Amino acid sequence: MLEGQKYNQQKPVPVDLPSLQNASRILYDQFTKDAQIIPDLGETLTASGGQASASYSVFPDDTRVPFQKRRFIAIPESLFQYYDTASVTTHMGLMPELERAWISIDHKLFLWDYNDGQDLSSFVDQPDVITSVTLVRPKRSLFIEEISHLLVICTPVSVLLLGVSMTSVTGRDNKPRKEIQFYATDRNAPTDVEMMSVAGIHDGRIFMAGAQDGHLYELHYQETESWFGKKVQLINHSVGGVQSLLPRFASTNTDDRIIVVVSDPSRNCLYTLTEANTISVYKPSGEKAVQHIQTISNIYKSAQDKAPGSPALTPKSFQIISLHVVGPHESRSNIQLLAITSNGVRLYFAPAPSYGYTYTPTTNSVRSLHLSHVRLPPSNLLHPDDQARLRSTIPSYGQLPQKQTRGYVISAIENACYCDGLLVAAQQGDSDGVDYILCVSPDLTRIGSLGQLNVPQQGPLGQQQHGSTFSGYVGSTSSRPPLTENAALLSIPGRTWAVAAMPDHSSATPSNTPTPTVINELARQFGESPQQFMLLTNSGLSILSKRRAVDYLKAVLEELQAGNSVQPIIEFRDSFGRDQTCAMLLALASGNTYLDGEISSNGPIIYASPEIAAVAKQAFYDFGERPIWTERVTYGTADSQGSAIFSGRREGFALYLARLVRPIWKAKLTKSGPSGRQELNTPEPTLVSVQKNLFALKDFLDKSPHLFHASPGDSTVNQEALKVGSLRCDKETQTLISNQTFEDLITTQNGMTISRALVNVVIDQQIGQQISVDTVSEVLQRRCGSFCSTDDVMLYKARENIRKAVETKSPTERRDWLSESLRLFTKGSRIIELEKLREIIGDYQQLNYAKGAILLPLTCAQVFDSDNTGLEHWYAGSPQNDPRQEQANKRMQCYDLVMDSLSVFEEKSGDSQSMQTQHVIDNPETVRSHAYELAFASADEMFHSVLYDWLIGRGLADDLMEMRPTYLEAHLKREPVTVQKYQLLWQFYVKNGQPLRAAEVLGALADSNQFDLELNSRLEYLTLAVANAKSHPLSADARHETAIQFLTDLEEKVEVAQVQLEIYNTLLPHVDDAPEVGQKVRALSKQLMTMNDLYQGYAVAFQLPGLQLLCLHVSDHRDENLVKPIWNQIFDEILDDNLETTVTADMIQSRVIPLGQRFYPSTSAFPLRHVATLLVRFMLAHKNEMSVGWVPRILIQCGIPYTEIWDILHEMYESQVPPFHEQANVQAISSDIAVLLNEWQEEALRPQSSISAGDFPVGRIDSTIDHYLSELEPSRSETKKLYENIKRQLRRNW
Repeated sequence: MLEGQKYNQQKPVPVDLPSLQNASRILYDQFTKDAQIIPDLGETLTASGGQASASYSVFPDDTRVPFQKRRFIAIPESLFQYYDTASVTTHMGLMPELERAWISIDHKLFLWDYNDGQDLSSFVDQPDVITSVTLVRPKRSLFIEEISHLLVICTPVSVLLLGVSMTSVTGRDNKPRKEIQFYATDRNAPTDVEMMSVAGIHDGRIFMAGAQDGHLYELHYQETESWFGKKVQLINHSVGGVQSLLPRFASTNTDDRIIVVVSDPSRNCLYTLTEANTISVYKPSGEKAVQHIQTISNIYKSAQDKAPGSPALTPKSFQIISLHVVGPHESRSNIQLLAITSNGVRLYFAPAPSYGYTYTPTTNSVRSLHLSHVRLPPSNLLHPDDQARLRSTIPSYGQLPQKQTRGYVISAIENACYCDGLLVAAQQGDSDGVDYILCVSPDLTRIGSLGQLNVPQQGPLGQQQHGSTFSGYVGSTSSRPPLTENAALLSIPGRTWAVAAMPDHSSATPSNTPTPTVINELARQFGESPQQFMLLTNSGLSILSKRRAVDYLKAVLEELQAGNSVQPIIEFRDSFGRDQTCAMLLALASGNTYLDGEISSNGPIIYASPEIAAVAKQAFYDFGERPIWTERVTYGTADSQGSAIFSGRREGFALYLARLVRPIWKAKLTKSGPSGRQELNTPEPTLVSVQKNLFALKDFLDKSPHLFHASPGDSTVNQEALKVGSLRCDKETQTLISNQTFEDLITTQNGMTISRALVNVVIDQQIGQQISVDTVSEVLQRRCGSFCSTDDVMLYKARENIRKAVETKSPTERRDWLSESLRLFTKGSRIIELEKLREIIGDYQQLNYAKGAILLPLTCAQVFDSDNTGLEHWYAGSPQNDPRQEQANKRMQCYDLVMDSLSVFEEKSGDSQSMQTQHVIDNPETVRSHAYELAFASADEMFHSVLYDWLIGRGLADDLMEMRPTYLEAHLKREPVTVQKYQLLWQFYVKNGQPLRAAEVLGALADSNQFDLELNSRLEYLTLAVANAKSHPLSADARHETAIQFLTDLEEKVEVAQVQLEIYNTLLPHVDDAPEVGQKVRALSKQLMTMNDLYQGYAVAFQLPGLQLLCLHVSDHRDENLVKPIWNQIFDEILDDNLETTVTADMIQSRVIPLGQRFYPSTSAFPLRHVATLLVRFMLAHKNEMSVGWVPRILIQCGIPYTEIWDILHEMYESQVPPFHEQANVQAISSDIAVLLNEWQEEALRPQSSISAGDFPVGRIDSTIDHYLSELEPSRSETKKLYENIKRQLRRNW
């Protein structure tokens, strides 16, 4: 178990991205400097306008000799058993691509694995003496895939192709080696001319020279024979096979034989050299054809013109022995070809100047070449014997011997090898069995801009200048110094057969990174092995290694540590500059995988001896000095400006760190592989090497904090990126990293996020393989601390606990493991990403662990919004375009996980089969109930609101009302309000015993303008509000007076709403009459209106007298001047139709009776006397046509008491006011009174009548009838009978 203190709640120190980004800019500055401090080959040759040069640095001490003999490997003893006769024919050569040397003994061919030392592969299946063997690439798809190379075996009578496959295996001492296998190809071409100098080009075509005739041949081979060609044949391009751009001569000059054929794969051309020092250029064109581009002759004369008077250029000594291709990466000025003479003169060829346009080199174009520069050989080389003799007499670095030495002049070079500015050439020595090796390399202290302050001047032995003597352009000025090279002569045993450079294992620089020149070993010496050359002699294989500046420095430190003078290291600093020296001292002090000079990209960190490391560390501190601030003050102002001169320690550290990470810094992390999956873009050995060196540097800085006053930066970050960069991950993560560089991974927020995702992938993979999280997390924290914090470890441990809970069969253990996982997840919740949280909750759901599935997302919601900005956003009503919305969204995502868990537990509870599910802790119904308990127990109000909405949406509102949880009331009142919320809120108050609050909610809902409610619904809500308000007990609180007023208001609103509804129903059939009418009618259904709005806007506007009366009635507005015209209008509308009297009478009756029944006794809407007057007037106007008693019967049906009707009619009878001043009208009224009194009496006598017999005014009626009879006209006999009958009934019944 991890210690408890690891699980602290302190937040990890955040990564300072701005500082990292600034550091990245500094690294890029260093990349740029490295690309500029050393010129390329072409720039050094053309410096000062020189066409010839001969400047060399020759040192007698071992410290600065440019090459050293690394080791010697003897030819295996087992090979000598094949020398079974006194006279055998033997040849040998080198094949660096196969890591083999080839040796032929008569017809037998042996490939010697010089790395192993003893392993031999043999081929003896042909009978002829082998004279030459060359390794070439085959044509594509012609042989089986295993065949990667072809051996071109030449004999005097044939040319044979032998297939070779190559497999990398682990050899002795766990070192990699190549295992080869031969394949017969059935490709054998007979020849009358022995072939030599074979060269293959990139597409698999093979060219060679005829030894006897000197012609250019091509070995053409194809899959099958055809009518037009054999399976293999030799084509002579010198006789009819060349498409020449030059005039063809009638016969071939056999005296000028081709002796060398060289291919230039980058430019897709061939160069040939003849015995007469003529160079030709060919370009392969169609199949079996080549194009002759150019022939360069008179090279000796051209060389003399560029270096007149040079003793190295004489007709006798001028013999070109080899051609070497100069790649485009070596020369920006397009130096293309190097020719070397037997006495060491180097001839550089470049495209001829083209005037009038700018030339841009391409791989598909070949331009005419001309001799561009002549590099003369050194004339003051130390004889190897003198060099050995002088070693013991050299006092210190830079000091020269006093004793005179003899010079040595190169004169008979037989083999040479050129590679990236380095030259190794062999000639026979003064004594038998010894060869002398000329070693030449650029002197970077002379040609580079290294910030040197005092470049020491060399004496006669140390330096000779010929550049100015042979300059073709006197007085030319250039910012670059001319080429100066280090030169030395070494001796090796045996006669040299072949020289070759070992394969280049350097790391490629990303295309978007400034690239140092190939001769800038200062920038490359800490990231790749030094260039090594192999020299194959009849004694064995000698390995020469280029000595780098750091090797010089190490020798100087050893001399200083031995107690000698400090002057050598001071001179070294003056030669290479302070910053370069500090960078190299830092490498020696901290260790580097390339310090020993071995070719191995997977080697361990090489440390100097403790004594040398201590001296390097002290020198780094002493030479590093302190930074300087230079201030410039502007006089007359308070402003001051200045600039900083950084210390050598800072510059050296930046330079060294930049050189370590240059191969990867700007490189993409991954690239698309053959299967479509992302794979490493940078080779894994490069990543491992960079990581090792960064870790060594960090370890050194951690142990030596005093070297910097401020921390120079944590290089572990780079190392972490290397570790996570090589992971296999899912497609989603692959997509994220596909466009990321290592720089992005470390210096951007997106990169940090991806890094964490990659670390999570590692942990998940390890957990899946049953590997302890403790073990993995310990390594990750040690190596990738920024990407794997203590919180990360807690999460990994928690995931492991879940895995254990799944695996265990004990319910108790399962519960304990899950509880512990929840505890750890809770502590590390601040770094749990949402996707990872979803996975965790999914695990808890599967395991029916309600506590984890509910509480963990609730905890994460609080942690993700630790400052409650999201909660504040929610309290504010969730306004749009609010920066706080992002935090609120994070909370919501966590709440969604809780809802998902509740849904899952609901489903499981309803699934009868879930009872049999494995790993179930409790009964599903119990789990579901527990989950709800935990959810409702939360104190997070925002979560409760989400939970209530979720429950309501699932149709569980009734259950919620029964529970009435803490935050339900606040939730239902919170914006945005909805009809559903209001409906639930008033129900909540009813169930909570608060009817008045329920009435208030219902009233507000009915009045609300923000909801599209039907008028019927609003009236319903008002009615419910009245009912709830009436059920409010007056003694419940001190609000009874307010409650009474509220109830009164509600009741009035109900009445007004009823009027509005009646108006709406009346006008609804006319909604489509006109647009403005329809708009007004629809407005009635949208909101409640005031009585004034209804009266003026609708009842009056639409001329609805009945509804006008209704408005007056409901509002109890008493105004005779208002109500009488309305009744007049009612009667006028009927009378205006001019119908028959009986019809009109019926219409009046049908209108008045409903209104009377509805409004009486309201004087505001039913002015009885006025209505009676209108009826009587109509009756009087048509008294001859109307039945007697029409008026009183209408009023009786209106529900008006008999006594009131009698009073009104009697008043008319007695009034004598027109129209009652006429006797006929008075008599008509008397007849109606008779009818009224008769019906009144009958009603009083009717059983179960509403009028009791005691209430009937017998005395008054009896006396008044006498009065009526006394004034009754004799012609009204029917009226008289009624009166008399009434009197009889009065006496009979009372």
